[in-house]
Amino acid sequence: MSRFASPMPHLIQRPCSHFDARPDDTEINLLVIHNISLPAGQFCQDPRQSYVDALFSGTLDCRAHPSFADLQGLRVAAHCVIWRDGQIFQYVPFEMRGWHAGQSSFAGQPRCNDYSIGIELEGTDEIPYTEQQYSSLLRLTRSLLQQYPAITLERIVGHCDIAPGRKTDPGAAFDWQRYKQALKENKA
Repeated sequence: MSRFASPMPHLIQRPCSHFDARPDDTEINLLVIHNISLPAGQFCQDPRQSYVDALFSGTLDCRAHPSFADLQGLRVAAHCVIWRDGQIFQYVPFEMRGWHAGQSSFAGQPRCNDYSIGIELEGTDEIPYTEQQYSSLLRLTRSLLQQYPAITLERIVGHCDIAPGRKTDPGAAFDWQRYKQALKENKA
């Protein structure tokens, strides 16, 4: 079985070493939605050539843009990125601990990376996400809900919910009502 054994065969596997093992006996029970763009507000036509891909792969040249100076030495990666065209790249196997949440807490439980899966949407807080992204996010979420039944609709949150005051993503542009309603309809 591949190191990237996945519930979705159409995930595009990408190189990454920014993850480690979850603590023993950890139940995966939280899904965190993020957004990312590098430089901020700029989207890439070819995700394999994107700065986000380079960041998660550990190959980002921090001299390529002035805004990247703060990223020097940063080791971070979500489990998946959903690009504007709906393609899904997987960087971290779901069973492993991705480094996406940072200092965080949910329902009084700290260290969200230990028990969560992180999904990045290429985007910003203010720019609407694409139809293709919502479609891919729904397919991926439905698959994850089947594979990890402890992730319930109430345990699908934004980065802003687990790191309030520090993070704002996925932002006002993300249509939570549409997303959650589509998930509820699928359960009926």
